[in-house]
Amino acid sequence: MSARADEVRIGIGLSSMGFVLAGLGACVAILARDLDEPTSRLALLSSGFAAGLLIVALVGPRLLRTWPMTTVLAFGSVVCAAGAVLIAVASAYAVAIAGGLCVGLGGALLVLVTPLMLDGPTAAARLSRVNAVASGTGILAPLAIGALDSFGPTGRLAMLAAAPPLLFLAVLTRRVTPPKVDAAPVPVLIDSAPAVGLGRQWLGRRVAMEVGLGWLRVVLSVAVEFCFVVWAVARLVTSGLPMATAALLGSAFPIGMAAGRAIGPIHWRTWSPVVPSGLLAIAGTLLVSLFDAPAAVAAGLVVAGLGVAPLYPVTLAALVATPGLSPERLAAIGALASGTAILIAPAGLAALARVVDLRTAYLITLPLIAVLFVLSRRPKPAPSSYRIRPDRQRI
Repeated sequence: MSARADEVRIGIGLSSMGFVLAGLGACVAILARDLDEPTSRLALLSSGFAAGLLIVALVGPRLLRTWPMTTVLAFGSVVCAAGAVLIAVASAYAVAIAGGLCVGLGGALLVLVTPLMLDGPTAAARLSRVNAVASGTGILAPLAIGALDSFGPTGRLAMLAAAPPLLFLAVLTRRVTPPKVDAAPVPVLIDSAPAVGLGRQWLGRRVAMEVGLGWLRVVLSVAVEFCFVVWAVARLVTSGLPMATAALLGSAFPIGMAAGRAIGPIHWRTWSPVVPSGLLAIAGTLLVSLFDAPAAVAAGLVVAGLGVAPLYPVTLAALVATPGLSPERLAAIGALASGTAILIAPAGLAALARVVDLRTAYLITLPLIAVLFVLSRRPKPAPSSYRIRPDRQRI
């Protein structure tokens, strides 16, 4: 496939998944009303997505050695479509959670192949472009859900709109059969420090540290993002808005995300792009947390979206570009990072909201951004002790 065709296919998949994910926050609130369940219990919808990411992180590299990337993309799109349908029509708690798990499994497969199909020196920019499209369609989800909830039986039915493009992508992708991922080992730059064993394979201590830090940076960026994705509508409700209006204004965060990803990473002097983006995210968080007027909360969501938008593409591209591991394994590690963040962060914010009010609980994002700042300092040049070690294999 050509690079442009890859970008179009990934764009279709991520835009549909972006619609579903942007609608999750509104669906959490609406499902709590429709099923007469506490909102905190419906937070498991995001946990289902996280569980899918964790499962795919474990089986992803083997899956990519068995199937071509396009087959993985097609299968993931079908499973994600099924999840969106289940969330839309769920009449029981278990069905809604099963829908969240399907969205997680299918979406995780899309997340797994995205950095592999959009790799290269312009990976961060290409990832930002497709994520900008996803964020743009994400704007429509809260608007559609809020409008339908005002005039129809339930706003959740708007989630059905994501199924047709996902199924179209599956049909479109089946016509393309690229070669499977080449798992043949090649030499890699390894430093002179003692190597750390990984089964029968070896990974340099320095590389292991770089991968670990890259994993943590992705965890932090996704954790901040999903605190807003899952709880933005609930925060608007606590500011005094009715459900339908809150769902409509829930588009404020996706609007900021779309604009931020369209702009792309902000480069200033020798600073990491994470720093200016993180400062915007902090400003937005303070607006969301410290003010209770709906207009201020909505404005804070827009500003936070602008800041949060570049964090995931930048940290993921940096992780997948780490020398010393194959891109397939690094993509799986990226999925593991996303799953870990989505499993822990929204649930952690919900738990904190049981102790203090939700507006105060939102401050949990500030220490996450602060740690991301510390971990995102510009790396030092590689030392001259790096050398080719034919006895160490790329894994």
